[in-house]
Amino acid sequence: MGLTPRKYASGEVDYDGHITKCGDAFLRSHLFEAAKCMLSRGKPSPLKAWGLRLAKRSSKKKACVAVARRLAVIMHAMWRDGTVFELNEEAAVATTA
Repeated sequence: MGLTPRKYASGEVDYDGHITKCGDAFLRSHLFEAAKCMLSRGKPSPLKAWGLRLAKRSSKKKACVAVARRLAVIMHAMWRDGTVFELNEEAAVATTA
């Protein structure tokens, strides 16, 4: 989906760059918007808490891209296994507290 960081490695140099953008731009933009909404006004969840901690360390935009990638991974695993998403409210409240 193009949300993985670009890698450059040569000799002793190992560099993680910007996202690759090699996937579908429409899907990537919708995942980014979903992540941005989740971080700004979503219900408490472990994913939101992780994204907000990441935003404190770096920037809000980088955190949105990271949450979008994690959402894509979760959705792919759900699609592959045929599982249904269930939010555990107790775990979400304990993570944000």
